[in-house]
Amino acid sequence: MQRYRILHRTYYNFSGQVNLGQHVLRLRPRENFELQIVDFSVHIMPQPVIRWQQDVEGNSVGVAIFDAPSDQLFVESTAHIIHYNQDPFSFLVEPSAIDYPLQYAYEDSVTLAPYRMLPEPAIKLKLDEWISSFWQAGEAIQSFALLQRLNTAVNQRLAYKIREEPGVQSAAQTLEYGSGSCRDYATLFMESARCLGFAARFVSGYLHSLPSITNYGSTHAWAEVYLPGAGWKGFDPTTGVVTAIDHIPVAVSRLPEAVPPIAGSFSGPASTGMEVGVWVTPS
Repeated sequence: MQRYRILHRTYYNFSGQVNLGQHVLRLRPRENFELQIVDFSVHIMPQPVIRWQQDVEGNSVGVAIFDAPSDQLFVESTAHIIHYNQDPFSFLVEPSAIDYPLQYAYEDSVTLAPYRMLPEPAIKLKLDEWISSFWQAGEAIQSFALLQRLNTAVNQRLAYKIREEPGVQSAAQTLEYGSGSCRDYATLFMESARCLGFAARFVSGYLHSLPSITNYGSTHAWAEVYLPGAGWKGFDPTTGVVTAIDHIPVAVSRLPEAVPPIAGSFSGPASTGMEVGVWVTPS
């Protein structure tokens, strides 16, 4: 197991007084048998009323409501966690899912339908063409091996690019540009996996990584695929690995744009600037 301390600070500086609208916070890690939260806290200035709830996909969501104007918004979350996922290959896939194409049980298919939705035909055609560059239809392969091949293809055939601007590129745009950020890589992997018939979803969270020239930062995004018998398994095309003890999930969604760490609004004539700092350290 590994203990981590996660510190996430976000500053919004306005050029004048503004009225802060409702802000939605997705900062609390997803707790399960692989990850335990020891403690978690959020400090916000100006001080709001915060209402915590669980969204439709099981993410912890804080809704912050403000009642006074301000020229700054400061949000700081601190989490201490214990992570147990040291061996990501310690799982058994059900016989029906070992060989590709896998078969989902009817009951699971109903639940997984939103995570198997195909992109529009023009984009699917581009993705199918790209998939054929590393796997030919009819080639005998195991499901997990095909997903690993997809993970490697995104990792090795595209150029990683840090993008400060908000939003997520479509899978087609990432292929056209030949580059993308972690969230763009995750979206391409997810959409490609769906074209192959897998149920896949987008994950936002944190990554513990050592500083380097290609340091991807501590905020991170990857994808998960549902494999009967194994459950939701994480694939990180940015690093080219199956997710393990260094990946700390916070929120999941079938839509990549649906789970930003902080989302909200303000009204007033002022302009705004934002600074973000995230530190994930063993503790």
